[in-house]
Amino acid sequence: MGNEALNLLVVDDEDRIRRLLKMYLERENYIITETDNGEDALNLALENDYDLILLDLMLPKMDGIEVAEKLREHKNTPIMMLTAKGEEINRIQGFEVGADDYIVKPFSPREVVLRVSAVLKRTHTKKEEEKENPDLIVMPNIEIDNQSHRVLADGKPVNLTPKEYDLLLYLIQSPNQIFGREQLLREVWKYEFFGDLRTVDTHIKRLREKLTKQSEAAAKMIVTVWGLGYKFNSYPEEKK
Repeated sequence: MGNEALNLLVVDDEDRIRRLLKMYLERENYIITETDNGEDALNLALENDYDLILLDLMLPKMDGIEVAEKLREHKNTPIMMLTAKGEEINRIQGFEVGADDYIVKPFSPREVVLRVSAVLKRTHTKKEEEKENPDLIVMPNIEIDNQSHRVLADGKPVNLTPKEYDLLLYLIQSPNQIFGREQLLREVWKYEFFGDLRTVDTHIKRLREKLTKQSEAAAKMIVTVWGLGYKFNSYPEEKK
């Protein structure tokens, strides 16, 4: 991957870090654009199609989490979070807004280069698979082939009823978006409000049970958002 002229956006408010990353990444033939604040980063990311964004968490004008959140509303550009904060809560926060990887400062520039290459390879492979089969949805720990209605959790087949399959597909097609039970009844079951909301809970429970048999990580990607409904987390939970 390093030999291709891929475009990367480096966002950090420290000149020294931007210069260091630029130097190491340009040696690998990446084309680097840089900025020192979140507002400019978001505008650049929306106006251009970068292959990857290296995004600091603590930024002036708009922090990295907000940049990632707003960008995810429009694009799926791979994001690698850079931050001095190593606490688990910040890592999880980064993954919740769709970060593909996370590096804690101080870091080795060589490690960054290797991890950039790994993320790009992963996303490039995924894009190629999707091009070959537009009905294929590939996420960490779970894969759906909508052509054959096949579901794999960690590479192992999961046997679902048609409605369980429809529910999983509906959630996975809008990752990280929260859906209320009423909305799921309306969209998946085609009921209006007279439907029984417990139908949704029962199906979610069964879906999780079936996924757990093959992959606990896949089951945990279906998240209950208390008081609001359910969502499909596009990134598996961090292991404790």
